[in-house]
Amino acid sequence: MTTPRVVAVIPAAGVGSRMQADRPKQYLSIANKTILEHTIDALIEHPLIDDVIVAISEGDAYFDALGLRAKPITVVNGGRERADSVLSGIMALNDDDWALVHDAARPCVDSDDIANLMKVMHDSSVSGGILATPVRDTMKRAHAQNHANSIENSSSAYSVVSHTEDRENLWHALTPQLFPATLLKAALQQGIEQGLPITDEASAMEFAGHCVAMINGSPANIKVTHPADLPLAEFYLQQRLATATKNTTHNTDNLENAQTQKAHT
Repeated sequence: MTTPRVVAVIPAAGVGSRMQADRPKQYLSIANKTILEHTIDALIEHPLIDDVIVAISEGDAYFDALGLRAKPITVVNGGRERADSVLSGIMALNDDDWALVHDAARPCVDSDDIANLMKVMHDSSVSGGILATPVRDTMKRAHAQNHANSIENSSSAYSVVSHTEDRENLWHALTPQLFPATLLKAALQQGIEQGLPITDEASAMEFAGHCVAMINGSPANIKVTHPADLPLAEFYLQQRLATATKNTTHNTDNLENAQTQKAHT
C-alpha cells in the first residue's frame, strides 16, 4: 500500500496588526532570518513532509525580496481570511494527500512533535489531529465593566471577571494541524459557505462532524503575535540551534572514533 503524501500548507497572507510593526509579522526578523523563513525551513527540512505550499496575499511587497521562490516550495494566492488561504493551498493538493497546515508565525515548531502528530494518519478512529498543550493557568471568563456601577468619574475600561472556568480538559490549540486533504477541503468549503466562525482547521472539521485528535506538543511552539513574543521566539530558536549543533558534533565524534577503532583492528 502506497503511503500518502504529506504536504505542508502555510497561510501567510495575514497582516498581523497586533504586532504594531511596519510590515506583516511573518516578515519581521529573528536571528538574521524572517519568521516566515524559519517556519518554511523547519518544514522543508522535515523528512516526513513531501512538499510545502505557501499562500501569500496578492500584491505582497515583501515575499519576492526574500528569494524564497528559489526554495522547493509552491506559492499560491491567499485570501481575505485564514480559511480562504488554507483552502487555496489545498486546491493544489492531490485527493489522497494529507494537508499539514501550519501558522506562518510559529517558527519554533519541534520536528519530533510533527512526527508524533503524523501517527494519527494510521488511526482510523479519528479524522486527523492537531498539536495542543493542556491549559496550566487558572482561566477567567470576562465581561465588559458596567460603567453605571463603576467609580464616579473613573475612565477605567477594564474587563472584569465574570467567573472562573474549569480548566479540566481545556487545551491550547497549536499548529500544525493534519487532515486528509479531501475532508479538510470539503469542511472548509462548507464552513465558508455557511459563514461559520472558522478559527483553525480543526474548527472546520468539528463543524463537519469529524473526530479530531489532540497530540501533546511543546509549549515552545509559540505563535508570534505581540512584540513581547519576538525575544521569546529568538530564545527558543537559539536553543534549538544549539541542540542541533551539539548533536551534530556528537555524531561526528562518534563516527571519527569508530573509524579510528576500525583502523586499529
